[in-house]
Amino acid sequence: MAGKFEIYKDKAGEFRFRLKAGNGEIILASEGYVQKASAENGISSVKTNAPSDERFERKETKSGGHMFNLKASNGQVIGTSESYTTTSARDNGIESVKRNAPDARVEDLT
Repeated sequence: MAGKFEIYKDKAGEFRFRLKAGNGEIILASEGYVQKASAENGISSVKTNAPSDERFERKETKSGGHMFNLKASNGQVIGTSESYTTTSARDNGIESVKRNAPDARVEDLT
């Protein structure tokens, strides 16, 4: 099963998207957007930027976990990962985004 993007509304009424791997696990999540079109633009940006390793910012959390941000060419964060316990798990998450994002279909749950 291929990866997919889901557009949904959060409890505050903002539009968000998440990228799920083929196994259904969330591998990237967006910030909240006031307009659905902005979330759709975010998905397009993820599809464009995901194949480029230099777009991934690898970080350590305050609690010692590992996570990453995917950034657009202008440096803006377009997606954030969950926290991983090891750097290798985080790096596997990055590889999953690279594999899944470019051809992922979009499911509108709004």
